[in-house]
Amino acid sequence: MAPRSRRVTSADVAREAGVSRATVSFVLNNTAHQKITDATRQRVLAAAAELGYAPSPAARTLRNGRSDVVLGLLPDWPLGHSAGELIQELTRAFASRSLTFVVHSSIRGARSLGDIWKALTPAAVLAFEPFSDLDSAAMRAAGIEVIVAMYDAREEGAGEADTSGRAIGALQARHLAASHQRLAYAYPDEERVAVFARPRLDGVREVCADLGLPEPDVRTVPLDPAGAADTIRAWRAMDIPVTGVCAFNDEVAMAVLAGAHHLGLRAPGDIAVIGVDNSPASAVACPPLTTVVQDVAAIAEYYADSVTAALAGTQLSGEVVEPRIRLEVRASA
Repeated sequence: MAPRSRRVTSADVAREAGVSRATVSFVLNNTAHQKITDATRQRVLAAAAELGYAPSPAARTLRNGRSDVVLGLLPDWPLGHSAGELIQELTRAFASRSLTFVVHSSIRGARSLGDIWKALTPAAVLAFEPFSDLDSAAMRAAGIEVIVAMYDAREEGAGEADTSGRAIGALQARHLAASHQRLAYAYPDEERVAVFARPRLDGVREVCADLGLPEPDVRTVPLDPAGAADTIRAWRAMDIPVTGVCAFNDEVAMAVLAGAHHLGLRAPGDIAVIGVDNSPASAVACPPLTTVVQDVAAIAEYYADSVTAALAGTQLSGEVVEPRIRLEVRASA
């Protein structure tokens, strides 16, 4: 049986470089105000690289007084293009601040929140939805001082997510209202994303009211051509037929396009459609899909700034962050 490989320690690096462990610590931690020659510094770094030395996370936590982990609590959301892009951008944003972003999905059968944060001992928790007061108190008692709720499905009109969602729906509706008198909203056949769908629908409703258009007709659109075709038939049978559709996201919008094709209809001549997210498939849909593009990198930077400011004991300005969105106009609308 092959012998177990052991962890390379700072003592090993010190022996290899012919210096004290304190010198190794000063060099590897880039400690200021230490009189260490450049030759010694290079010798320590070379020894560490040759031995494959990696600093102990536990030791780093003790030295800094906290870990470098930010725990992201992901609700039981479907992991589509939008959620995946946000996680990637958050990972980059935290990495640029020397923090490690770790995601835990609250799917059925997953470990409890208590088990997760006790195992990771994060410096901060970035919550994508609220959790219980008991969990919050327990984490704070353990020294986890940052708890940021991004989306709160229990409160209407609360938070940045609601503001952003309304802006997205409003952008869709204003574009379509320029040439369509009756709009509809294609609601997702997935209740887990209602926290995003409701504010977007509110934005569509507000624009219709502002412009004196009828209330948008709201129907759930399944992700299959036949089911979407049934919805389109109902829209076309109304006293004032629907000719413009604001869809929850690109997937739902492409279902509407598929349903229209199923009925022999053309977009945008018979029915115009706008999605959200600018997913890769939107550009190759038939016809290519007009969609709302969100600046996901800017969203990630905002939340990373919020966490790092709280860790530093400061606060960001209380100014409302304007949603950074734009319309990618293609052939569907």
